[in-house]
Amino acid sequence: MKVGIVGCGLIGKKRAEALTDATLVACADSNVERARALAGKTGALVSTNYREVTDAKDIELVVIATPHDMLAPVTLAAVRAGKHVLVEKPAARSATELRPVVEEAEKHGALVHVGFNHRYHRAFRKAKELVDAGALGPLMFVRARYGHGGRVGYEKEWRFDAPISGGGELIDQGMHLIDLSRWLLGDFVRVKGAAHTFFWDTKCDDNAFLHLETAQGQVAWLHASASEWKNTFSMEIYGKVGKLHIDGLGGSYGLEKLTWYRMTPEMGPPETSAWEYPMVDDSWTTEMSEVIAEIRARKKPDSTLRDALAALEIVGSIYRDSGHPHFP
Repeated sequence: MKVGIVGCGLIGKKRAEALTDATLVACADSNVERARALAGKTGALVSTNYREVTDAKDIELVVIATPHDMLAPVTLAAVRAGKHVLVEKPAARSATELRPVVEEAEKHGALVHVGFNHRYHRAFRKAKELVDAGALGPLMFVRARYGHGGRVGYEKEWRFDAPISGGGELIDQGMHLIDLSRWLLGDFVRVKGAAHTFFWDTKCDDNAFLHLETAQGQVAWLHASASEWKNTFSMEIYGKVGKLHIDGLGGSYGLEKLTWYRMTPEMGPPETSAWEYPMVDDSWTTEMSEVIAEIRARKKPDSTLRDALAALEIVGSIYRDSGHPHFP
């Protein structure tokens, strides 16, 4: 399968390195040196014009790893040109911006996989397997925290520039928490929350707090933070007969670990099993293999534009209620 990448920074590089049974034939970036570096010695086309990738006749899959303001326009161009797409989350700056892309992709029969990469971490793959097997019984609620401490000058980067990013920490790391919660619990019909700026000198949010409920009354209680001075990831999944706790994502977030707490008939201290994943993160190669398999089988993607749309509707609701700047 011939693949073109638009956006040749850190994530574009990760996607290129994860290609299996596929060939990188084109790289486009507004910075030609980044595109050239990613293309390396492969002989891939190098360009500053994304249309040279989306419109190329021999490309079947376009990977889009740009800042948020270009995700929707490039996806739209790709699906209109008859390409399949892997677009990084959040897929657009807002639900309003994404809706026309959803309509065009469905009209043209394009398979568009949204890069909610955290679903593919080893701990989450195992957790989903246990949940789907009924190991926790009926699910009740999810509680999660995801945060980092930024770096010097972080408030001046594009992720805190609303016209480019669509918002702040909520649309960045918060999107992962929303997606993982929907993946486990289903659609949320009641949305409450607040986005605040506590630390960074920016008009965008650096902390977001969410209370989401499904039609069945299941709850997701989520906190995304850019003032978490020790990088943190924690998600607890509670069922009526047990709990799963995913802690860490590897690297600066600490050892990735899954712990299963099983309620005993007499209650009290639970029976416990744990899995640790100190090995190299394989989520990128696992996801890319899934995307290529989806295209070859003409199978509905695991994470779709409609998943991204549902998450962005939640983000937009909280931004509006909090009075925070975001792309309308």
